[in-house]
Amino acid sequence: MIVGIAPTHDGGYWTVASDGAVFTYGDAIYYGSAEHNLTSPIVGIASTPDDQGYWLVAWDGQVLGFGDARANSSANHGPLAATGSPIMGMAATPDGKGYWLVSSSGAVSAFGDATLFGSESGVPLNSPIVGIAATPDGQGYWLVTSKGQVFSFGNAYHHKTTRPLDPAKPIVGIHSAGNDGYWLVASNGRIYSYGDGRRVNTQQTPPLATPVAGIS
Repeated sequence: MIVGIAPTHDGGYWTVASDGAVFTYGDAIYYGSAEHNLTSPIVGIASTPDDQGYWLVAWDGQVLGFGDARANSSANHGPLAATGSPIMGMAATPDGKGYWLVSSSGAVSAFGDATLFGSESGVPLNSPIVGIAATPDGQGYWLVTSKGQVFSFGNAYHHKTTRPLDPAKPIVGIHSAGNDGYWLVASNGRIYSYGDGRRVNTQQTPPLATPVAGIS
């Protein structure tokens, strides 16, 4: 099952399956897979700024780096062992020297040069957190729940969710569209846009054979 996608700057992309297999499209270069080094299923992928590598993150917080992506062995904030909930998403810093991980409970851990701007840990949520996206300058990030509730931290601008979301098609991820916008993606492939994200076509996509599981 495909659980994540990460784009290159020229229109290509990588996808990753829960077993750690990585697939390339367009100008994306294959740097390796994690099929034999896993402690739990993969839940996401994030690419480095120069498209010369990527990270894979597993349910238990294990991070594996390929190409010029370097995995950090310890967090600056928020020990993962203390979250008690699975990791659901990952976002890299602009220089590729750090990243954030978020758990389903909203706990955020910062690695390398990533700065912790806050989390939803310990706060009652209407549904689990399913993704994280960083602002282009790395001075903030958004968290999103499966019901489309968005939380903003640092310089990430929050847009009130006014458009109706389909409760039968949960949100599975979030992607930055600049400091002032983001896209939400649902399990049926529909994209919801906010702020700067209005620049893309958000019409309903054709029916998918299998549900979307994530975006990066």
